[in-house]
Amino acid sequence: MASSSSSSSTFQQANKFTILHLRFLMIMLLCHTPHESKLCSTNQNHHQLIFSPSQPRSALETLNLDGYFSYKNNAHASRDFGNRFFFRPAAVLHPKSVSDIASTVKHVYEMGAGTVAARGHGHSLQGQAQADGGVVINMESLIRPRRGGGDGGGRYVDVSGGELWIDVLKETVKHGLTPKSWTDYLHLTVGGTLSNGGISGQAFRHGPQISNVQQLEVVTGTGEVVTCSEKQNAELFFSVLGGLGQFGVITRARIALEPAPNMVKWIRVLYSDFSQFSSDQEHLISLEESFDYIEGFVIINRTGLLNNWRSSFHPKDPVQASQFVSDGKTLYCLEVAKYFSIQDDNTETVDMQIQGLLSNLHFIPSTLFISEVSYVGFLDRVHVAEMKLREQGLWEVPHPWLSLLIPGSKMAQFASEVFGSIVTDSSNGPILIYPLNQSKWNNIKRTSLVTPREDVIYHVSFLASAVPFSTGEDGLDYILARNQRILDFSSGAGIVLKQYLPHYTTQEDWKAHFGSKWEVFLKRKLTYDPLAILAPGHRIFKRQYQIQEQTITEGLLKNT
Repeated sequence: MASSSSSSSTFQQANKFTILHLRFLMIMLLCHTPHESKLCSTNQNHHQLIFSPSQPRSALETLNLDGYFSYKNNAHASRDFGNRFFFRPAAVLHPKSVSDIASTVKHVYEMGAGTVAARGHGHSLQGQAQADGGVVINMESLIRPRRGGGDGGGRYVDVSGGELWIDVLKETVKHGLTPKSWTDYLHLTVGGTLSNGGISGQAFRHGPQISNVQQLEVVTGTGEVVTCSEKQNAELFFSVLGGLGQFGVITRARIALEPAPNMVKWIRVLYSDFSQFSSDQEHLISLEESFDYIEGFVIINRTGLLNNWRSSFHPKDPVQASQFVSDGKTLYCLEVAKYFSIQDDNTETVDMQIQGLLSNLHFIPSTLFISEVSYVGFLDRVHVAEMKLREQGLWEVPHPWLSLLIPGSKMAQFASEVFGSIVTDSSNGPILIYPLNQSKWNNIKRTSLVTPREDVIYHVSFLASAVPFSTGEDGLDYILARNQRILDFSSGAGIVLKQYLPHYTTQEDWKAHFGSKWEVFLKRKLTYDPLAILAPGHRIFKRQYQIQEQTITEGLLKNT
C-alpha cells in the first residue's frame, strides 16, 4: 500500500511538473504570435470589464473581512498623479489585515474572472495602479505595527507595504536610525517604490531601495501569503523587487537601517560644459569617501536662476553670484549633500571634507551655493515644493514624465542632441541627471528591474507638468511629442536605454524592454500569477481564465 501511495505521489508530482512546463511553453508560444496572444497585452486599450454592474457585491460580499469593500464614490481609484488615464474599478478594498488581501485575490482567482491592482499613494503616471472593472486595493488602509530588530550593522524595521516613506523616516529617526536609500519624494508607499526600484541620490553608494530590503511578505496572484528573502523563497523575493506588481502584492517589507544624522550640508554649483559636469559627477561616485547624496539637473534658458536660489541657499560669493547671467544658456547643476550630527561636534571636520571634495571639481566658482538644513527637512524637500504648487492649483495637472536609464558610454551623445536641440526650455519642470554605479548594487541582476548593461549608467528624468488646455510648448501634446522625439533619436542613434517607470503599448515593446529577462519574467508570471490577475494597468499581460487552465490540465491527464 505504501508503495502504491508513493507511486501515486510521484505520478502526481510528475504530472504537475509536466503541466506547468506545458503551460509555460504555451504562453511562450502565444506571446510570440502577435495576432493570437492570449497572455501578453498587444494594445493600450486592453481593458476588460470583468464584473457586470450587478455582480460585484454578490461576488465579493461573501468574503469574511476585517476591512470592507466600497462600490460607490471610488473616483479617486480611477486616477493617478499622471492625470492622463482614468479607469474605474468595480470595487475598492479597504483592508485591515493581510488576510483581507489574500482572501480577495484568492476569491478572484477561484472565480476564474477578475483583476486586482494594489494602489499606494496614487503616484503612478499612466494608470499602472488602476483596474478597469476590477478590484483596487487601497494599500494605505493596511495599518500594521512597525517592528524593529537586529543589532550593529544589521538593524532593520518591518513596515507595512502601504506605509508612506515619510512616516518610516519620522519613526526611525526617533530611534537614531534611518533607511539608507530613498526616492526624491517621500510621500510614496513602501510597496509602490519597491515594485519599481526606488532610485535617488543615495543609490550611487547604497543601490536603489530594492537593494536594501532584507525580507518581504507577499500575497501572490493565487492568494497565497508568502514570506520571502534572499535565502527563503528567493525566486519570489527577487521577482517582486522591481517587478511592477506583476507577481504579488507587497504587504510587509523589512528595510535595512543605519545610524541617522540630524543635519545636512546641501550644496549646488553650476557648469556650462557638459563634459566637465559629467566627469566631475562620475569622479564623485567613484570615491570611497564622497558626498552622501549626488544628483544634478539641467537648466535651459532660465532667467534669474541664482536669485531664485537665495530663498534656500547662501552664495559663497554674493557679489560674483549677483553678476552671473543664466538667460539663454544651457547649464548643468551639480547638487550634493554631506550628512552630519551636531551632537558629534564635527561641523568643522565636515566643512574640511566638503572643501577637499569641491577643490577637485571644475564648476563655475561664482555659482557655489550652500545651505544647512535638518536631515528630515532635506529628504522631504520635494514636499515643500508640492505644497506651493497645490496652493497655485498646479499639482493636479497632467504629468507626462519620461524617466530613462542611459549607458554611461552614450551619455555625451545623448546630451549633445537632446539638451542641444530637442529640449529648448526647462521651465515646464525639472530635468534630473546623475550617474549611478551598478557594480555597488547588491543582486540587482536577480531582480526584475531592467537596466543598461554597463557599470556606470545615468538616470535622466524629464519631470514636466502640462498646462491644461494649452496648445503651446507647455501643453500636453507638445510635451508628449517631445518625449517621443527623445526616444526616436535614441533608438536611431543606437543608444540602448531603458525606461524607468516603464510604459509601453505593444507586446514587442515590452519584449524589447525586458530583453534577455523577458523569458524569465514570463516564467515568473506563470508561476506566481498564472491567470494574470495582478496589476492589469501596466498592460503587459492579458487576463487568463481558469477554465482554460482546467481544460489544458484535464486534456493532459486524459492522455497519461
